Amino acid sequence: MSHTASDGTKTMSRRDLITRAGGLAVAAVVPGAISRSKEPTWAGVAQEFFPRKDDFSIPEGITYLNGAYMHPMPNKVRDAVRDYNDRRGGFTTQTSADPDLDNRVKAEFASLINAKTTEISYIPNTTTGEILVVQGLGIPHSGGNVVADALHFESSIIHLQSLEKTAGLDLRIVMPREGRIDLEDLDRVVDRNTRLIEISLVTMYNGFQHDLKEVCDLAHSNGAYVYADIIQAAGAVPIDVRESGVDFCACSGFKWLMGDLGLGFLYVREDLLGSVMQRTQFGYRSVNSYQTHFLPYDPPADNPFTWDLGETASALFETGSVAGSARAALGAAIPYLREIGVDRIEKHRQPLLDLLREQMPRLGFECVTPAGTTSPIITFTMAEETGIRERLNRAGIDISVYPNHLRFSPSIYNDLTDIEWVLESLS
Repeated sequence: MSHTASDGTKTMSRRDLITRAGGLAVAAVVPGAISRSKEPTWAGVAQEFFPRKDDFSIPEGITYLNGAYMHPMPNKVRDAVRDYNDRRGGFTTQTSADPDLDNRVKAEFASLINAKTTEISYIPNTTTGEILVVQGLGIPHSGGNVVADALHFESSIIHLQSLEKTAGLDLRIVMPREGRIDLEDLDRVVDRNTRLIEISLVTMYNGFQHDLKEVCDLAHSNGAYVYADIIQAAGAVPIDVRESGVDFCACSGFKWLMGDLGLGFLYVREDLLGSVMQRTQFGYRSVNSYQTHFLPYDPPADNPFTWDLGETASALFETGSVAGSARAALGAAIPYLREIGVDRIEKHRQPLLDLLREQMPRLGFECVTPAGTTSPIITFTMAEETGIRERLNRAGIDISVYPNHLRFSPSIYNDLTDIEWVLESLS
């Protein structure tokens, strides 16, 4: 519909603009913006699957291109959370309709990354996973150095730099060149004393994606291990922990897994559990079973409790209660993702990212995401942010805006008309 401005003139809504221009409004501003040659690429990716706008409840007039910040919940995931909370609100004795939900969610995530369920532990957030890995390896007290790169998650860098200052960790940080981390630069600082290489598989800044197998081959050839932060990768790009050989990885569930805050996953390679990776904390989820010895009819024993420690990833790294509503969300979200297929998701968004890469420089923005990147993130720099945030807000466009760069991260509910609207709004 059209809207009346304060001076009495009519302004077109986004829907009017796209309808009247046949989806090519931006072409009048940036000639040649929409190449018809793009259509077969996009349309050929199971067109019946995308865009999945009806699967979400994104408000009318909002163009959401910010999945890397926080991904909207699909409607079926929102409904699963509501169902869980309705049962909690009713104080029922059974807060989950699925008594095996705990193991089922871990099994679904394990299948997503080609792991075993016994290699998966719940964690409250990605940072906790990284800390558990560093502690479990005995770093820095066991000696050796740790290698990371400047595109790695900032929370992990803060953790490692704090250990450098307080515990004498030998930390080596590789700087990016032209928006990427070159394997050769990692190779120069890795040696036989390297204990761990830490990376973000997909970096939050510009979407650069490591070749995880190459990094693992480099580490393993020097007797080191690899931890990968996969929060910007899991659910967005195909991950195969067996093929890559990665030793540890972690993520939260509220980004491309389309779940909620408060719950994520830690993967630890099975042969490292309890040997290379030591247990550093204990709680009731650490045990397979326990027995009391102080209540009436209890069997006698010298201690009030006896228990049998578990040896799975869950037993090594979980201690207490799990965020129930976030678990319910993941219980619906991961099967939804697996049904669609991460490989399809990756192919669907590529023409959207390609159009941004092609056209944003014509509007004065410089792309700092390396060419050939297929992750869900593309980033552009500008001299200053002045006025851009307000223009995007007026157009109902939600992306990540920083003082000197813009980050776009489209998902399965986006299509080419969303990108056209961005270009029109910034032109």
